[in-house]
Parts: sequence; structure tokens; C-alpha cells
Amino acid sequence: MTKTLVTAVAGLTLATIAPAGVAHAAPAERTNEVPVLIGHRGASGTAPENTVAAFKDGRASGADFFEIDVQLSSDGVPFLFHDDTPARTTDVEEVFPGRANNPVTSFTWAELQQLDAGSYFSDKYVGERIPHLDDAAQVATTQTGVYIEIKSPVYSPGIEQVVADELRNDPTWSRLVAAEKIQVLSFDEASNRRFAAIAPEIELQQLTGVVPTRAVVESWATFADSVGTDYRVLTPQNVADVKGAGLILGVYTVNSPEAVQYSLDLGVDAVTTDFPIENQRFLQGQPMFPGAGVEVTSSVNNPAGDDVQPENGEYVLLRNTSAASVDVSGAIIRDAASSILTVGDGYVLAPGAELRVYTGPGTNSAQAYYNGGSVSVLNNGGDSVALWIGTRLQDVFAN
Repeated sequence: MTKTLVTAVAGLTLATIAPAGVAHAAPAERTNEVPVLIGHRGASGTAPENTVAAFKDGRASGADFFEIDVQLSSDGVPFLFHDDTPARTTDVEEVFPGRANNPVTSFTWAELQQLDAGSYFSDKYVGERIPHLDDAAQVATTQTGVYIEIKSPVYSPGIEQVVADELRNDPTWSRLVAAEKIQVLSFDEASNRRFAAIAPEIELQQLTGVVPTRAVVESWATFADSVGTDYRVLTPQNVADVKGAGLILGVYTVNSPEAVQYSLDLGVDAVTTDFPIENQRFLQGQPMFPGAGVEVTSSVNNPAGDDVQPENGEYVLLRNTSAASVDVSGAIIRDAASSILTVGDGYVLAPGAELRVYTGPGTNSAQAYYNGGSVSVLNNGGDSVALWIGTRLQDVFAN
């Protein structure tokens, strides 16, 4: 489907298409404006975050950009990794026992290259390595560029100059800059101001958990081109304040089609998602999950009492919406932080049947499966969950 350019502001484009209708989880109404689409940490819903595999998924989606997180190793090499420690997404405890909770920036580049950054996601990605900053440029194109988030700059002193030098001096990066396919962003205002002074020619975004007062937003307009914020707490007044200051407005991390539509209805210009392939389909009026038979219909993140209380704690509700029975044995429910709930053996859902998948302990039945965990998985402030049956992504739900 061909996109028709309708506007371009600060290197970001909005496009118009004629949607054909969405078969899965379709909102009641659709807007004709399609936002700039950014794959979060590459495409972290379908591949291990901040790896070349995720960047390739982001590119394959046809998204306008994929986003990366850059930090500096202890010997000054720019590498791509989100967390402040390597514990969550690598095998660091096996390779470097006792260092799992050390700052990831305390590792040398050679040490980082010894870590497996893919097997936490699935066996398919065993051996994926932590990439160098330049690896992202090798995957990007003049159609799918890169959002470069400077992550925790306090732990990577001098990173602004390192990134600016790469963008200016490396031919692959400079080609993307010339095509207006690079944007630098950070939650750290001081870092953004440093970068703006070093490389004023590069598009710059100020990230924030909550949009502050109009006066603060207007101060950001003196060095930034756009604002990125959490869609869950965004208000119409926030939108008016950002746009009134002459800034582009983006939101993160928008995973379900309903959340994308909600953001569009508020008037945002750009949407960052863990699932760029699927949400690109949604924006083009195509089924997000062709042939899928089981959906996530709700997620109870914060029940009364303890989240993992016996029999009645947090859970995700599955429903078979197809006309045939579906075996969901071994299905995986993965949240935005890659925490996982599973479904045990022997669960076959008849048409219309539902199954509650609990985090905590309880008595298994035809309608409920308990993972027996002792720690909450679902974020009480809102989370997204993806349902996988075998190797097939079946659905994404957000609240």
C-alpha cells in the first residue's frame, strides 16, 4: 500500500493511507493519519532487544525507524544495551560469576562480547551478541532509520561526543543523517543539552515519563525538536502544550492496536512499539495476527490483596475465538520486560472457552492454570503481554 506524504516536520513524517479495515482487535473508528512508526529496541516483542536480530525485524516491518540504547564500555567502546546491569538479558552469571549486578559499563568491550544476549528470549537466538553502535547503521536504510537513545549518560561520561563523532565521521551513519533518518534522544536533559551544543544539526528528542508544565516544555524547545512520553499518562492538555511549543510529540511503548488508536486519537505524531511488524499491519488495515485463534482478552495486574496470593492473584485471561479447539499446552505469555508465564500440559480450549493463567500458586482446573510463582510479573501501572503458541505470535494485549 502506497503512503502519500502529507506533512514533514523536523525530519518526521506523517502519512495518509486508506485503511481497509482490521480483522483483529479493531477499534470502532480509524483515523486516516498514520504516525511515524518506531520499533522499540529494534523489535523487542519478536526478537531479543537491542540485538542485530531485533534490528532486522524492525527493518523488515517497514517502520520509519528502529530505536536503540547506547552506552560506553569501560574502555570507551559504544555498545547497544538497555539496562544498567547485564543481569536480565544475558548469561553474565555463568560467564562472569558474581558480576550480574555490576554496572554494564564496568565491563570491557571484549568482556561484553563474551555474553549471550539472545538466549533469554528463546533458543532460536542463542549466541546473539551485544552489538557495537555501528552494527545498527549496517542494518538501517534510508527508509528505516535509527533513533539513538543515549542511555544513563551519567555512567558513560563523554558519550555525547562519541555519538556525534560517529554520526559525522562514519560514512554509513552520515548517509543516514543526510537522509534525515537519525534522531538522538535521552531522558537526561543535561545530556541532551550537551549533545545539542556539539551536534546541532542532528534531530533531538527529550524523553519524559510525564509531560511537565508548558513553561518547561517551552524551555525544551530551545534545544530539542520533539518530546517522547508514556502514552498511558498523556492528556489532551499535554498534547496541546507540546504542539503549542512547536515540538513533535511521540509516545512509547505502544503495543496493542487499541493503544495505537488511542494515541492517534489524542493527536500524537510518532509511536514507538515493541511490535512494529504487527502494528504496521494494523496501520495498513490488515489483520495483525492472520489465522490466530486464541486472544488475550484481559490482564488483571493488581487484584485486591497480594498480587501472588493463592488461588486469586494476578492473571492473564485467554479466550479461544475460533470455531475449532486449540491446544494451548506450553503456550508462553511474555510481558514487556520479558517476564514469562506459561500454560501447562493438557490444556485444549474449545471454541469460546476461556483460561485464566495465574502468576502465583493455586489449584489447577480446566479454567485456571497456576504458575506457582512467588513474585509478581505484571506491572501494576500498566503492562503489555504477548501470547505465543509454539513459535507463533498469537496476540498482544495492553492495559
